Amino acid sequence: MKRRAGIIVAAGVCLAFGALLWLGAGAASGHCDTLDGPVVAEARSALEAGDVTPVLKWVAPGDEAEIRAAFEKTLKVRALGPQARELADMYFFETLVRVHRASEGAPYTGLKPAGEVEPPIEAADAALESGSVDKLARRVAEHASAGIRERFNRAMEAKKHAGESVETGREYVKAYVEYVHYVEGLHNAIERGGHAH
Repeated sequence: MKRRAGIIVAAGVCLAFGALLWLGAGAASGHCDTLDGPVVAEARSALEAGDVTPVLKWVAPGDEAEIRAAFEKTLKVRALGPQARELADMYFFETLVRVHRASEGAPYTGLKPAGEVEPPIEAADAALESGSVDKLARRVAEHASAGIRERFNRAMEAKKHAGESVETGREYVKAYVEYVHYVEGLHNAIERGGHAH
């Protein structure tokens, strides 16, 4: 039970860390809009099998009809030759990803090239593939811990000199704010379930 609780906490920290990386990078970036992300990978398989069913999980129930219609059009156009196939596949990928992102309230800004998956997302996918989150949870917990300690140490050092001048006081306040906001960001990401898209 203790081990399970530790894994749950570590997984929460993992989500928080990922959320902080996304937030720190500016706009939130997922990988469902990349050509090597899970949505497009499943779409490729569905097209090869001629069965739309596996991709329907990526969209809301109310959007199934649009995806089914796009899938049928894609299958018809694919039969016209290699260039038509490439164009039709891209149409289906873009339609599926756009509808998927809309169902999560995320903007669609086009498909990104393969290889643009953020390292935390790639690691999360690798953990799912391997069937174990232990390595990922440990790594993320170590990064979160190091981030807290680094900011704490800067704030403690600046605090020692905070009363010496206005400038050193400001340096302390800056270090204090960075430290507190980092901890707060981790906490909030964990409390909210770490969802970022």
